[in-house]
Amino acid sequence: MLGEKKLDKSVPIPLYFQLKTLLLDAIKRGDYPVNGMIPTEKELSEMFGISRTTVRQAVTELVQEGWLYRVASKGTFVARRKIKQDFIKRLETFNEQIRRTGRKPSTELLDMRAAAMPRQLRNSFGVDGDERFVYLYRRRFADDEPIVTVETYLPYDRCAFVLSHDLAKESLYNVLAARDDTRICRVTRVLEAVAGNARDAEYLNLGRGKPVLLSTTIGYNEAEEPIEYSVARYRGDSNRFEVDLLIDTRLEP
Repeated sequence: MLGEKKLDKSVPIPLYFQLKTLLLDAIKRGDYPVNGMIPTEKELSEMFGISRTTVRQAVTELVQEGWLYRVASKGTFVARRKIKQDFIKRLETFNEQIRRTGRKPSTELLDMRAAAMPRQLRNSFGVDGDERFVYLYRRRFADDEPIVTVETYLPYDRCAFVLSHDLAKESLYNVLAARDDTRICRVTRVLEAVAGNARDAEYLNLGRGKPVLLSTTIGYNEAEEPIEYSVARYRGDSNRFEVDLLIDTRLEP
């Protein structure tokens, strides 16, 4: 436990950093559960014989890094770690993505049927008339916590075979990859922040008006024909998105 640890004042490692490391180790061990309160600044100061300024620096860095959060007049609590979503820089299935974070993925199929694409989405997919589409509506979980809902449209003439698959257990991309003309080879994605709506409150356990990360994806086959149109709504408090940028060293500073 934290109270059994000591800071080493004889080494050149800053005391705040030593305390930060001890707190982080305790959080990772589960000594302080998610939404559990850690000792106060006064308690930590007395526990380790250091100033409250030193304690505050350690705690502030853990807050900034997403390990802790503060509630005014109540204390400092352990935050639920956000899932690092780097699907914007790689093409992989949801299950692969969540397993890489060390959590267990699962999917609930809310709806699957043949349907017309809503008029407001047709231009993005290059659709003019009332062509039929395979419509999928899924809710996806990490460790049984709902983190995203996804609505997907697939051209019915090519993708009707998808309706015979159990997409609560199978990966859509893996199913589509069974045929060359439906295999997704490239995607374009647009991300934007929006306020949660009534369906987000119902399916994501998210307060209405809370932030949602909206991801719109168009997937193309090898012939550059659009096959998938998906709109995903991610809980803003459970996900973070990461991008690597390559710097052209030929550019002038």
